[in-house]
Amino acid sequence: MNGVVESLDGLDPDDPRPASQQIANVLRAAILTRRFQPGERLPSQNELAERYGVARETVKVALRVLREERLIVSRQGSGAFVRAQTERPVGLRPHIEAAFERQHVSIDFAGFSSETLHGALTEPLDKIRAGRLTPESIAVRILVPDQSQPAAVPSAIDGPEADKAVRDRATRISRRHSEAIVDAVRELGELGLVRSATAEVRAHGTAALFKVYVLNNAEAFFGFYPVVRHNVTIDHESVPIFDVMGKDVPLFQFAVGDEEDLATQYVQQARAWFDSVWTTIAREQQS
Repeated sequence: MNGVVESLDGLDPDDPRPASQQIANVLRAAILTRRFQPGERLPSQNELAERYGVARETVKVALRVLREERLIVSRQGSGAFVRAQTERPVGLRPHIEAAFERQHVSIDFAGFSSETLHGALTEPLDKIRAGRLTPESIAVRILVPDQSQPAAVPSAIDGPEADKAVRDRATRISRRHSEAIVDAVRELGELGLVRSATAEVRAHGTAALFKVYVLNNAEAFFGFYPVVRHNVTIDHESVPIFDVMGKDVPLFQFAVGDEEDLATQYVQQARAWFDSVWTTIAREQQS
């Protein structure tokens, strides 16, 4: 038994609460006082069961309590981890980087543009080029709105005259980032650094009012785009538009666990939703 487990407070024989609740209380206190740091792996179920002299099922019940309180996430085959941030929505970058430590990497993104994803991919792709990460395969799929037709956002506020120029601007922004991702991923395959490296972009005909990331089919991140009114410069003129602002949107994390809890169901539904759009109304982005 390792020292971390041994340092946890024991069960109180005079406490009328069940052992599972007492174990949950001890672990909760250790998380909130930062004895377990954000992102740190908790002791295994076997270690906790041995420490407290209980069955693994009792430990599972305790961990379920902490998952429902959104203090921990369980990852299939890896164990339970303290949420990266326990008091506010999570940041995407460390999770993207962690995803690349797997042998097979898959990233699905749906949203307005892939600007945030482009930034988060820079470091892990650089590490592959430097030989510090060596996944066998990478598969990236990107779903963005088709800006060739009018939509609620982005749109010109003062009339349809400027609307096409507004949509053309949005297309340029989206393509700048998505095409950079496609080129960078495919280059790794061409250089022989990754055995299979694919990146695809498809467009659909609906407005993007939220963003979704699915990492390695095991974690999902969801965020709402606020709709704002602001001015952009088009052809040297200031044009008022309705737009979505997503670069710093808070993201909420859901991870597949060992049981069919709410987070597991969310990841499954996020994957199913993405696949349904990808295989039906989405089309390969036209040049």
